[in-house]
Amino acid sequence: MRLTRRHSLQIAAASLGAGLLPRLAAAQEAGPFTHATGAGDVVIHAVDHASMVWETPSGVIFVDPVGGAEAYADMPAPDLILITHEHGDHYDQPTLDALPEVPMITNPAVADMLPQAMRERVTVMANGDTGTALDLPIEAIPAYNITEDRLKFHPQGRDNGYILTIGDKRFLIAGDTEDTPELRALTDIEVAFLPMNLPYTMTVEQAAEAVTAFAPRVVYPYHHRGSDLDAFAKAVEAGGSGAEVVITNWYPNGEE
Repeated sequence: MRLTRRHSLQIAAASLGAGLLPRLAAAQEAGPFTHATGAGDVVIHAVDHASMVWETPSGVIFVDPVGGAEAYADMPAPDLILITHEHGDHYDQPTLDALPEVPMITNPAVADMLPQAMRERVTVMANGDTGTALDLPIEAIPAYNITEDRLKFHPQGRDNGYILTIGDKRFLIAGDTEDTPELRALTDIEVAFLPMNLPYTMTVEQAAEAVTAFAPRVVYPYHHRGSDLDAFAKAVEAGGSGAEVVITNWYPNGEE
């Protein structure tokens, strides 16, 4: 599997310089955020809940775009769209219809839901698949629930998280998951996006325990509606991994 669409872009200036993120940022920090890699900077824009935009040295990536085209009016145009799974806060057909016709990567369930014309530009990745997109190595990892009363939300084997290698750094989009054995076993993660909201994903305690286990250098709590992020940051610090916690505004219109 190979998607190659190179795009020359101007990396936007970020409010926090690369390498200057605080180790513990319990108060919200303004974005976007810049992370340096051996291939150039990655600039990350939080859009809403689980939706974000990444500017990379080889192209712009939209992750789980929802909220309509207006949510992306001030963003650079995408070169690639990643979708983790089928729930409405991650996959929204009207939003996809309004975005440019660029290559997409989805899990098998979402691919089956797309209109036929859109499927022609989709690469399907199941758990464990690897490939390249925008000349970046990408891996689809499992995202699922392990707690008995949550199993119905994200069954094992259906949904994806993604790891992208950009330059010499590995970036994790965990998707909707709990602290699975596969998540805990990850290594060499520079930046991780972890969900934490009940009943759908993890508690803040589970998320902090996962951070302790796989020790990313930087962790962003996202998909966290209603969660105590101060408690998460303190639990990560107590876990001793040394991970930097970055809390930003994922809910510009409020959490309701």
